[in-house]
Amino acid sequence: MTNSIEPITCCDQWVQHSQGRIFTRRWALAESRPEANPIVLLHDSLGCVELWRDLPGALSQATGREVIAYDRLGFGRSDARDGLPALGFIADEAREILPLVCEQLGVDGFVVFGHSVGGGMAIHCAAEMPDRCEALVTLSAQTFLEKQTLDGVRAARDYFRAPEQIQRLAKYHGEKARWVLDAWTESWLHPDFEDWSLVDVLSRVRCPILAIHGENDEYGSTRHAELIAQHGGGPVRIEILSGVGHMPQREDPPAVLKMVAELLQ
Repeated sequence: MTNSIEPITCCDQWVQHSQGRIFTRRWALAESRPEANPIVLLHDSLGCVELWRDLPGALSQATGREVIAYDRLGFGRSDARDGLPALGFIADEAREILPLVCEQLGVDGFVVFGHSVGGGMAIHCAAEMPDRCEALVTLSAQTFLEKQTLDGVRAARDYFRAPEQIQRLAKYHGEKARWVLDAWTESWLHPDFEDWSLVDVLSRVRCPILAIHGENDEYGSTRHAELIAQHGGGPVRIEILSGVGHMPQREDPPAVLKMVAELLQ
């Protein structure tokens, strides 16, 4: 773990995909550990690179590693998509998108770190690329369709019907804001999605796992973290943060940074 505050450099790059350009950003210390695998961040259902805020730089400081984040297609600065994602979009991110991002950015091994649905994508990435994934970190990851999760999605859909709330999303996603909301709510609430689960995927994960969950998470009970512990194929550390909701990285960043640094020491 890096003890002193060192300057962080940022670099923005574009990855070319058949459906459009993917925006990426890289954070690194002036003297990063060149032998260490970078940490790749996968954002949540309404997220993007900008909404990680100061976490990537803080992660780089805490671990001495490069940190990479990207906007999924249709989100943030990445190009718009035609139509909503297929219902297999969580697995597709691991099979189609992350390998392309790694190829074009020159990344071989990595640590994958995902928040919310990005945590589910991170689990798939660790399972699909076991020889390249050094470790897996999930924040508030969902692992199955729970009533609490669906109730939270319905409440958010109602909340964002107000024009002023869509404008909040537009600050980060521009004209794609309505698509971003629909890509989340219409996928999770689709009747054909109700049997979705990561139980079988977790059994194929072989790397060390750190699963962080808030005890007050409005989008999922601690049962999700328990399933990661029960079915994960690698060594698993589960941390339930007292008094924390769906955003541990904002609600208790020192705890998150400390646990990730300990995992990667």
